[in-house]
Amino acid sequence: MTITSQTAETVSAPMDTRKVATLTGWLMVVTFVTSIPAYFILYAPVRDNPDYITGAGPDPTASVASGAVLELILVIANVGTAVVPYALFKRYSPSLALGYVAARLVEAMFIAIGILSLLTFLLMRQQGTAGTDAALGEAFVAIHDRAFLLGPGVFAGVANGMILGYLMYRSRLVPRGLAILGLIGGPLLAASAIAIMFDVIERGGTVQGVATIPEAIWELSFGIYLIVKGFKPAPIPADSATDTGQHLPEMQPGVPAPRRGNGPVETRHPVERP
Repeated sequence: MTITSQTAETVSAPMDTRKVATLTGWLMVVTFVTSIPAYFILYAPVRDNPDYITGAGPDPTASVASGAVLELILVIANVGTAVVPYALFKRYSPSLALGYVAARLVEAMFIAIGILSLLTFLLMRQQGTAGTDAALGEAFVAIHDRAFLLGPGVFAGVANGMILGYLMYRSRLVPRGLAILGLIGGPLLAASAIAIMFDVIERGGTVQGVATIPEAIWELSFGIYLIVKGFKPAPIPADSATDTGQHLPEMQPGVPAPRRGNGPVETRHPVERP
């Protein structure tokens, strides 16, 4: 009896990078559509009037509840912007791809804390358990504002500006000039939030507003670019492509990339001989 061998190249399932780019871009746009009206419009009645917790003033239930729904969608979109492109980003830098997911999760956690604080505000007003103590309302509003400062302030700058910006600059999946906006805007956004913590600048003041502009332009431009054009074809660095040092070809939209692993798989088939 003899043994013959046949070598088969194993490849991974195809990745539709155009679909990944489009979905990621729309999720990034959704973060804008949901966060801005929730913070600046729908939450404004209780943020500007903490004494509403005592039952004073018009009922803010519809406004605050609508803002909470928008921010729940924001939480999902935030996490989605990191999870959806994770498999693609991991090809260029596993550590940065994982770091981006982690930073977005932390940001989402702080957003959820803010939602919880204002929903609790609303519940205590509805049940009349706050009495006449307006200071309790001020406490819940302060928790929301500081959660917003840490989440969409510090961690948005770290995640979208520093980590995503550097990953896009390094991988060239988007034009480098666009990625530089993130590398500038992320540190500015985080620095302005930290300056507010130390009472160096005023919350909601001119300095914070100006520091927010580059990051806002970067995030919105990144989302629109992915929707319109998708990710650019870019070579995968050899040090990220495979543990064995195998060079992977240039990534093309919709083309499968070789599976990382230990090389060819040998399959043995027994045959009879005289």
